[in-house]
Amino acid sequence: MRHRLKDVAERAGVSVKTVSNVVNGYVHVRPDTRARVEEAIAELNYRPNLSARNLRKGRTGVIALAVPELDIPYFAELARHVVSAAADLGWTVLIDQTGGRREQERVVAAGITDHLIDGLIFSPLALTADDLANLDGTPMVLLGERVDHGPADHVVIDNVAAAREITTHLVRLGRRRIAAIGSQRTPEGASARLRLAGYVAALDEAGIGYDEALVAPAPAWHRADGAAAMRALLTSGVRPDAVFCFNDTLALGALRALHEAGLRVPEDVAVAGFDDIEDGRFSVPTLTTIAPDKERIARLAVELLADRIDGDRSAPARELSAPYLLTPRESTEGR
Repeated sequence: MRHRLKDVAERAGVSVKTVSNVVNGYVHVRPDTRARVEEAIAELNYRPNLSARNLRKGRTGVIALAVPELDIPYFAELARHVVSAAADLGWTVLIDQTGGRREQERVVAAGITDHLIDGLIFSPLALTADDLANLDGTPMVLLGERVDHGPADHVVIDNVAAAREITTHLVRLGRRRIAAIGSQRTPEGASARLRLAGYVAALDEAGIGYDEALVAPAPAWHRADGAAAMRALLTSGVRPDAVFCFNDTLALGALRALHEAGLRVPEDVAVAGFDDIEDGRFSVPTLTTIAPDKERIARLAVELLADRIDGDRSAPARELSAPYLLTPRESTEGR
């Protein structure tokens, strides 16, 4: 049986309005009255009707999260944190994947209207700021690097600094022929370009010349692409003593290709990734990586969205940066 406000009011000996004030956190309730109401709520296991509350506010209580691929573990882990942060506000999260295709991203950005959701957290790969400039006003928070200084609030990490730090880590271990896997020249490759820039900056700081032969492209950032890129580097005659992969799934594929080639990690080739997905903590060897604070990214995005939903939707867009951590493990440090 689901109890109502009226049941709580009768149990506590107060009015329905007083119970509502306590449930909604109003401060002007006498302490002894608040205590009686809270005791009645606990005894009856009362749960507020969030749907009714949202309807009174003109809200659905539902937001959407759109990401390129749920098969990429980083996005799956990020989605879990968004769901958790949203649940703290009583929100439900609809999750969609776009495949990083511009047309599908346009559908998501324009087709999920405010009749269905209160707001959207969106990680686009192909859209431009112009694509987002003339939408219907649904509050939106952007993730990733594709659209910066655009029409919506934005949560990022410093990809250039993070890539520079992990490449410098490899240099400090005495590695001099450091390969990079994951470069992309397409419009969708904004993260790849930033991570390549950080890699190049670290080499320059160390006095190591940039060698294009050590940079392997990857059309997608899956395990198979990492393995193929690593094999291509080895068969080309290039012999790196370290490799920085632009995400962890590429690095897991590279680890497989190195094992097949009979090369030891990290003794022959050190391997580093980016994203700190759970698989990397259980690979053999465990994977050195950059660990973005995914929980912080999710909470910042949800907080920004809540602020837009309940506040000034016309205020200038804000950009917030989430922290990251260099996390050395066996793939560069040895056992």
